[in-house]
Amino acid sequence: MIRSLIFVARLAAAWFGLFVVLALIAQAMPVLKHQDTGALFPVAVIVDVVVAITAFAHLRRVKPVAGRIDGSTIANRQRRQIEVPLDADETFLLLDEVIRELPRSEQIESARDSLQVRAKIKHPDSPGQAAFDTSHVSGWNLDNTRNQILATVTTGDGTSRIALICEPELGAWSDWFLVDHGVNLENAEAIVRAINRRIAERRRNERADAVRTSTEKELAVAKLSLLPAQVEPHFLYNTLASAQYLTRNDPPLADEMLGHLIEFLRRSLPRTEDALSTLGDELDRSRAYLEILKLRMGPRLELQLDVADERALRLALRCRRVVGPGIAR
Repeated sequence: MIRSLIFVARLAAAWFGLFVVLALIAQAMPVLKHQDTGALFPVAVIVDVVVAITAFAHLRRVKPVAGRIDGSTIANRQRRQIEVPLDADETFLLLDEVIRELPRSEQIESARDSLQVRAKIKHPDSPGQAAFDTSHVSGWNLDNTRNQILATVTTGDGTSRIALICEPELGAWSDWFLVDHGVNLENAEAIVRAINRRIAERRRNERADAVRTSTEKELAVAKLSLLPAQVEPHFLYNTLASAQYLTRNDPPLADEMLGHLIEFLRRSLPRTEDALSTLGDELDRSRAYLEILKLRMGPRLELQLDVADERALRLALRCRRVVGPGIAR
């Protein structure tokens, strides 16, 4: 309350002091020296009453926006430092988009090289303001002027910072006589809220993408896990049937097939949940599997395993159709 009274008193004193200066100037001028300047006093009193009403209206408008009354909220010129967890280029694009979507924004100038955005904001219509307003006193009409925004992005280590200034076009002298009815405070808070909302939305999308990717990965793993369960019973049945046939007709070949089958089953045993399969294990498993197919298919399958080094594996299979039956189909 005390701060509010000081604010109102400061504005009223500034206007009263202005009239005192005018009276002194009038007394010093030869043309007006003998004129009666006493009429300036009641005018000054009336203007101070209007100033007080306007100042209290300004305070009532600022309080709901900021939730408090202090020197930073009642000022016409608002400054913000906004930390953004994005690199400078992404932050600049986000800032430019947010400012362009502000109501009554115009003359927007974006300088991507210097990471700066400038804009003019029309003063909103305020039909609810007092009938008399200090913004109209002495020919100065603050409602017909525009506010301006200057935002600069500075880079950091994986993050960036926005230096935001929202202020009237008029010079700093106007702060002693005029109020902006909280317009620049609303602009600054709107920009901060929009940036925070977009960052939160981006994080939600990233989390949703991560969950979707994880779900797709788990589904792919489940399908791959299901595939051996569907294929291996048929593979085992056909292999054992071929081994039974070879036991009666070609025992050495049957013994070779059973050896490959044992190697394949050894490499296919379930592992612990956290155990990782090595490239060598997968290669031995694939070799045993393909050797069994080669024995079963006979000359219809030619197998070549080419391992360039530890980091690369290439399996080349070439099948060709031949005349005549194989061992097993």
